[in-house]
Amino acid sequence: MTSIILATVIGYLLGSIPWGLLLTKACGYGDIRAIGSGNIGATNVLRTGNKALAATTLALDLLKGLVAVWIGAIWGPDAALAAAGAVVVGHMFPVWLGFRGGKGAATALGVLFALAWPVALVAVVLWLSVAALFRYQSLAALIATAATMIIPVVRSL
Repeated sequence: MTSIILATVIGYLLGSIPWGLLLTKACGYGDIRAIGSGNIGATNVLRTGNKALAATTLALDLLKGLVAVWIGAIWGPDAALAAAGAVVVGHMFPVWLGFRGGKGAATALGVLFALAWPVALVAVVLWLSVAALFRYQSLAALIATAATMIIPVVRSL
């Protein structure tokens, strides 16, 4: 039980690192929460016009999901799942920012890559397709997320 609690705490703390906020401030764009949606994630960072900064935010948010699961996996599958949930919650509700963070899409994708990379690849392709077709990141994320629940079921048939 101690390992699950430890994995949860580590996952939450990793998730609560506000990469979008830290990077935009470091690059002179100020507080990312003051523009666009007010979120700290890569989509809002993209609204600064700096694609490289948005890509870096995306990569770091994805990486914190991967790392949290990998650390939790040291203590077993239950701890890995606890860390997986906690890292996404940490991104969405970071203690350092008054529990107002991002939507958690990139961090959840990092978790999915750590837990089931083939499903994650399908989700990425689906997300890219929907985003290119409809030009709405939120719609693409919702459809890709819903598909991640269906893909394993279809695969097992």
